[in-house]
Amino acid sequence: MHRATVELKTFFRERDAVVFTFAMPAVILTLLGSIFDGVYPGSDVTSAQYLAPSMIAAGVASATFINLGTGIATDRDDGTLRRLRGAPMPPSAYFIGKILMALVVTVGETVLLLGVAVVGFDLSLPTDPTRWLTFGWVFLLGATACALVGIAASSLARSARSAGAVMNLPYLVLAFISGVFYTPVGQLPEPLVTAGSLFPLKWMAQGFRSVFLPDSILPQEVVPSWEHGRIALVLAAWCIGGMALCLTTFRWQGRRGR
Repeated sequence: MHRATVELKTFFRERDAVVFTFAMPAVILTLLGSIFDGVYPGSDVTSAQYLAPSMIAAGVASATFINLGTGIATDRDDGTLRRLRGAPMPPSAYFIGKILMALVVTVGETVLLLGVAVVGFDLSLPTDPTRWLTFGWVFLLGATACALVGIAASSLARSARSAGAVMNLPYLVLAFISGVFYTPVGQLPEPLVTAGSLFPLKWMAQGFRSVFLPDSILPQEVVPSWEHGRIALVLAAWCIGGMALCLTTFRWQGRRGR
């Protein structure tokens, strides 16, 4: 908890990073929601309302995968990791502190996105407690999976300067092939649907859509079902796989000879 407090203080002191981190998903939702219009046949769901839950998933991935990956790569490059490694602190405290910081940021981002969707695009919040329960486990599994993969992917960056590009490229590619920026997802080309189905972002977005959208929108999905069992299985598998990647690829020091 002490390390999480340090991470949060460090994050919120960087005011420009705070503004851009919280604003980016909300701005994208506002822009795309204003560009796309119309109502899907057989339902009363608008294009903007369909986009909103997917943008929540994109916000979760951004606040965990990108922020953790770039933050840890920076700590490695400037020697912070090496110094912490020699400090009287269990290594797990560093990672737990980073993940808790990312979760706090993710919750704030999600609240902001929901506010924009409700006020700007008339998205209705669910009244059924089971839907909020679904939101909870999709959120926790998705955020955990993206955080662990972000920690592992931080080792791909050779320096702090390259970390942003290294983390943002796969994020943007996955956002497009997962149907986040393209509505409805069922109209994506089949090869892209297949590729997106291998990664957690597609399943997070689908899980959030099942919470905030009525079942009448299911004909616009890849299959006419929310597939909650498969969502839980894929996200849990990525949590396990992300942990394995962390244990096998994480480095406390930067690569020599850069």
